[in-house]
Amino acid sequence: MGTLTLPDGRSVPALGLGTWYMGETAGAHDAEVRALQTGIDLGMTLIDTAEMYASGGAEEVVGDAVQGRRDEVFIVSKVLPYNASRKGTIAACEASLRRLGTDHIDLYLLHWPGSHPLAETIQAFEALQAAGKIGGYGVSNFDVAEMAAWEKVAGPGACQTDQVLYNLSRRGIEWDLVPWARERAIPLMAYSPLEQGRLRDKGLDSVADKHGVTAMQIALAWVLRDPSIIAIPKASNPLHVQANNAALELVLDEDDLALLNRSFPAPRQKQALEIL
Repeated sequence: MGTLTLPDGRSVPALGLGTWYMGETAGAHDAEVRALQTGIDLGMTLIDTAEMYASGGAEEVVGDAVQGRRDEVFIVSKVLPYNASRKGTIAACEASLRRLGTDHIDLYLLHWPGSHPLAETIQAFEALQAAGKIGGYGVSNFDVAEMAAWEKVAGPGACQTDQVLYNLSRRGIEWDLVPWARERAIPLMAYSPLEQGRLRDKGLDSVADKHGVTAMQIALAWVLRDPSIIAIPKASNPLHVQANNAALELVLDEDDLALLNRSFPAPRQKQALEIL
């Protein structure tokens, strides 16, 4: 498993586990826990969740999955923007900690820009960090302008990641956000790297056939080709997790990348940040 280094010096795996849509039905709980545990066994030890997902239900799934092995995993969770006042952020974090069954969250993010002043959210993050309740903090769904505003308040090196939508069909961030983050050595975290399984294209299928794998594995390998990006696909069953992990072994050559670029062109101008 390849790793990336956060601005604060901590290493995290390049391929992690997403949990969006987990925790929504009681009948799926055990399978979701097994899927996460399978990922941990394979070295996919970064688990991303949020208070928004199933209104905390996904955090409860994560809590059950890491029981007895909390030290093996790197947990990322997120506070909703309407909770992101100084007092509200601290209360939201405390609630997430209870659902996760842990005394600390390794990385805590503001889920998307909201109406509360950034200074309040950052003050809360700093207080939580000083108390040992979070290891570091960052943001999600921030474009370059929002990132610059955050950096102006928090200072350089304080933001550990920006979690954004990125996959073959959503390449807008390559125009300016990717280079902006690289200049500051801030890894980006790609959510929905498989476009929730909706990617369909003859070129993608052709590359998959060449390698003897699935189109989704090629799509994930394409995201993982960039050493500055962490991918967090969601998989709710062990077989899907194993298939995602196998994408780490795929090496796309110049012909593969050229074909994928023709099918899914890079941006030619600034695009609005896409959000799911």
